[in-house]
Amino acid sequence: MQNSTPVSRRPYRGRFAPSPSGPLHLGSLFTALASFLEARSQGGEWLVRIDDIDPYRTRTGAADRILFSLESLGLTWDGPVIYQSQRSDFYKTGLDSLQAQGLIYACDCSRRELAGEEAGVYPGFCRHKPLRPQPGQLALRLLAGDMTIRFEDRVQGRVEQHLLQEVGDFIVYRRDGAFAYHLATVMDDADQGITEVLRGQDLLDSTPRQIHLQQRLNLPTPGYAHIPVLVNADGKKLSKCTLAPAAETRQPSQLLGYLLQRLEQPLPAGMASAPAGEILDWATRHWQLSRLCGVGPITLVPPTFSP
Repeated sequence: MQNSTPVSRRPYRGRFAPSPSGPLHLGSLFTALASFLEARSQGGEWLVRIDDIDPYRTRTGAADRILFSLESLGLTWDGPVIYQSQRSDFYKTGLDSLQAQGLIYACDCSRRELAGEEAGVYPGFCRHKPLRPQPGQLALRLLAGDMTIRFEDRVQGRVEQHLLQEVGDFIVYRRDGAFAYHLATVMDDADQGITEVLRGQDLLDSTPRQIHLQQRLNLPTPGYAHIPVLVNADGKKLSKCTLAPAAETRQPSQLLGYLLQRLEQPLPAGMASAPAGEILDWATRHWQLSRLCGVGPITLVPPTFSP
């Protein structure tokens, strides 16, 4: 059994890493604001990375619209914006390292063949097949190993997952020639010196896989904080798939006040109409991540802003 090893104490550095599959909706801004405030409240840096590693999900112009939305609310970032689509050579060094260690193998399983597998756990059909890696034809999977990954999440508490039993060997390089999300994410987080990943609770299940990759690549493990997600009236997470509309940012003060209310950090009376910069200054000084501990999914109450 293996435990994650946190990064040594360094000045806080967080990040927001949206996928440009469309404009930002309220669920994404909810997470972005929390991430921003956690970083700023600790006097740290906040970076923005565009996770456009998947060409099939990327929409033309979406990244620019995302950055414009953040700027409209005063969520300014530090340093240049990183685009994953420009870093394939970097990700290949990680893939080469895993291959040199004998930790990956080729897989020709189709989605149809795996459709009946319980809970999506990969059973290792190709683990011992003599398949040669063929980019564009075969996927590459990382051996999960018979181990339990444990970590302490600042919002969700103690988390553990037995990779082999609950996930199985997972893909690090897709059969369409794209690097998988988990590999790109852990390499970027390490390269950018991220000390804590604050993101939605829907990604909590991904974290043990990413910690496993960090251990195999000898990369530092950041801290983690998975906050509740905004859900619609049907209890489904706000996303492009659930047709969540783009967030309206033309009234930044009212939108910030609305998001802070959902984040359990309500503005005091009289601040609702303050300039966005003053609201962010107040929110930074009073931010308490602990208020989200034990909070389940938050049902969206559509905001009604005065003209």
